[in-house]
Amino acid sequence: MSPICAIDFGTSNSAIALPSGEGVRLVELEPGQRTMPTAVFYAVEGLAPFEPPQRHYGRAAVAAYVEGIEGRLMRSMKSILGSTLATQATDVGAGHSVRYLDVVGGYLQHLKALAEAEAGAALDRVVLGRPVFFVDDDPERDAAAQAALEQAARAVGFAEVGFQYEPIAAALDYETTAEREQVVLVADIGGGTSDFSLVRVGPGRRGRSDRRDDILANHGVHVAGTDFDRHIELAHILPACGFRSTGPSGREVPSKVYFDLATWHLINTVYAPARVAELARMKGFYSDLRQHARLMTVVTQRLGHALIGRAEAAKITLAEGGRTVLDLTMIDPLLAPGATVDEAQALAALDADLERIAAAADTTLAQAGLARERVDALYFTGGSTGLMPLAERIAARFPAARVVRGDRFASVAQGLGVHARQVFG
Repeated sequence: MSPICAIDFGTSNSAIALPSGEGVRLVELEPGQRTMPTAVFYAVEGLAPFEPPQRHYGRAAVAAYVEGIEGRLMRSMKSILGSTLATQATDVGAGHSVRYLDVVGGYLQHLKALAEAEAGAALDRVVLGRPVFFVDDDPERDAAAQAALEQAARAVGFAEVGFQYEPIAAALDYETTAEREQVVLVADIGGGTSDFSLVRVGPGRRGRSDRRDDILANHGVHVAGTDFDRHIELAHILPACGFRSTGPSGREVPSKVYFDLATWHLINTVYAPARVAELARMKGFYSDLRQHARLMTVVTQRLGHALIGRAEAAKITLAEGGRTVLDLTMIDPLLAPGATVDEAQALAALDADLERIAAAADTTLAQAGLARERVDALYFTGGSTGLMPLAERIAARFPAARVVRGDRFASVAQGLGVHARQVFG
C-alpha cells in the first residue's frame, strides 16, 4: 500500500500531514515551518514571449509581492471554490492568464511534492479538510465546491480522495482522550475568519467515517487576526502620518489612504503613480505639514508592509500582557523612541472586534438550542487564539467548560492525519 497523507488547505495557511507509526507528523514546508501561507505568486518580470510565469509559494510568494516584483499574488484561493470563478481564467500580467482552479491545483501539487520528498514515496491517497459549509445556505454550490477541490486533487495525481470536516478534525485530538460522550465547542480563530463549531465526541464515535451528524451547529464571522493588526496600526502608528487629524478648515483629512495602508492586500494600490501624485496634491489638507511629509515618506519608500508588520509584532507581544514600543523612526527619525502601547490601550482598540467574535460563540450555541452548561469543553485552535484576552472572553461565557488548547497552527492537519489512517488503514 502506498503512503497516505492529509492536507489542511486553509484560507490563510496550509499544512500536510503524514501518518507515521502510531502518530502523525507534519511535513516541513519551508525551513523550520510546518505551515505555509496559502499563497502563490506568478512572476512575469522580464519574461520572454511565451515563457511561462515563474511560481513562488508561501512566504516566498508574499516576499515577491512585497518587493514589488511584476506579477500577480493569489491568496485565499479556497474562497473561489463553489463560485463561477473556479472555471474561469484570470490575468497574471504580461499577457499571461491562468485558470483559478489551476492555481489551486498548482498549490496542492507543491504540497504533494514536498510531502513525497519527505516520505520517499509517491502519494496517491489523501484526506482533505473542508469547512462545514463552503457556501452558506446553498447545498448545490456547496457540493460543487467540494467537487472542484476533489477535481484539483485528482488532477495532481491523487487517485483516492476523502474529506473530513475541519471542526471534526480539530476535535479528533481531544476525542482520543475522551472517556465519555461530550459536547465540545471548537473555536478556530485564524487570520481572516473566526469559526465556531459545536461537536459531539466520544469513544463510541471514534473511527466513524461520516461525522456530519456530530456537528450540532456551526457559525463564523469574517473578523480575526488581520483585523487586529489593522486596528493597532490605525490607533498607534498612522496618527503620526495624519490619520484622524484636521486641516486648516477644521475638517478631518481624508481617511481612505490610511485604511488602505492598514489593509494587507490593499497596500500596493497606494503605490500606484497616480495615487502617489494625488496624495502629494493633498498637502494643503493638513494643518501639520510634518504629518503629510511622513505619509509621503511611507508611500514613496513603500513602507506599508513594514508598518503593518510592526503592528502585528506589537499584537503578538501584547497577547500575553505587558507593553511594547513601536519603532517609528523609519517614518521620521524625530519620532524616536517610538509609540508606547500597553495591553489596556491595545484592548481598547480591539474591543469591538473581540466582542463580535465572542458573540459568535453565543450564536453557535443558540443555533444548537443548547444551554451553556451542556458544553463540556472549549477547544482553541488557530493562530489568533494566542491572544489571551480573546480566549478569556470566550471562556468566561462557558464557566463550566474545560479549556483545552490544541496546536494553534497544526491541530486541524494533525486531526486530518488521524482520520486518514482510519479511512485508508
